[in-house]
Amino acid sequence: MHRRLLLDMLDAYARVYPAEVAMIERIGFLVRSHADCFERTCRPGHVTASAWILSADRRRCLLTHHRFLNRWLQLGGHADGQWDPIDVAVREVREESSLDRIQLVRVAGCLIPFDIDIHRIPARYDAAGRLLEDAHEHHDIRFLFITDMADDMISKSAESHAIAWHTPAEIHERTQEESILRMLWKSTAWMM
Repeated sequence: MHRRLLLDMLDAYARVYPAEVAMIERIGFLVRSHADCFERTCRPGHVTASAWILSADRRRCLLTHHRFLNRWLQLGGHADGQWDPIDVAVREVREESSLDRIQLVRVAGCLIPFDIDIHRIPARYDAAGRLLEDAHEHHDIRFLFITDMADDMISKSAESHAIAWHTPAEIHERTQEESILRMLWKSTAWMM
């Protein structure tokens, strides 16, 4: 079953982060009950993947100012049928930042996410008020990466207003979003 890889990751994640069992169960239910969970047309939501990226000096995190959501977020996006969430996260990093040298960080010695989240995406409308996409959920599988690429090698995509490195203090100035602050907190074990 093409969903087995993600279900196994969620099982391993549960052993490392047992306090997150409610979120793990919700994502697991979506994956088990929807064969199309990796397609953006799946409802009530679908699997996405993202990357929390630390700079080479491990003092900063890379965030993008998302054009549609108008918020500072980690890089990531839709699986679009791809069932390996690590591959999806890597693809999204390359598309959204031009970074092509990133190293996946193992969590507790395993190739598992370092965070997961379910968040609601609002409906989108065109200029005439016609519905383009209904509101839905992203079941986001998040991985921790470190890059050794220089700052000037990063470039934003059309999906972003901006892309920039942020210190922990700057992240706290830009957002109070719980899931971003949770990833920042979780990543401190790898930061200098």
